[in-house]
Amino acid sequence: MSDLAALDATAQAALVRSGEASPRELVQAAVDRAQQVDGQLNAIIHPRYELALEEAAAEPVGDAPFAGVPFVVKDLGAEVAGLPQTRGSRLFADDVSYADSELVRRYRSAGLIILGTTNTPELGLNASTEPALNGPTRNPHGLDHSAGGSSGGTAAAVAAGIVPLGHGNDGGGSIRIPSSACGLFGLKPSRGRVSAHPAAKLLA
Repeated sequence: MSDLAALDATAQAALVRSGEASPRELVQAAVDRAQQVDGQLNAIIHPRYELALEEAAAEPVGDAPFAGVPFVVKDLGAEVAGLPQTRGSRLFADDVSYADSELVRRYRSAGLIILGTTNTPELGLNASTEPALNGPTRNPHGLDHSAGGSSGGTAAAVAAGIVPLGHGNDGGGSIRIPSSACGLFGLKPSRGRVSAHPAAKLLA
């Protein structure tokens, strides 16, 4: 694992603000790490690495709290423009998001650079991330173990040092279970604190 991969999101953002690292350097390190380990993990199912590098190169540091920090979004409950939104289901395998959801727009406003979307069990209805559509996500601490679910792809990406933090959602343990399985800290916000727009409500 590179030195950058060992840093949390606030430390990576501090490097950008101080000029010790550029957003592109952070994103390139994340892409390199993903290409090194994700073939075994199957955490990121819809990558957008080239676009992420282009965005990082054009990213003004400004006052954004996480300017230049690489990030992933779960393939359920949040939409990234131009990427599939499969919800882990063969039923939605051909769906492509035409716009960012409000939550993703806010992530971008905070300066986060989205590397891609992460694996989830079908419709988030399992405590292990093993959808028929995309295959199982493995635990970075032991490839013969589950990463948990339903935010298992995000948890595996963070635990493997690809990104320092990522998006998940949780109705019955979908952040808490994979966080525990992968040795992470997972935050489940109170209901009503996170916008579901353009959906009427969050699934979890």
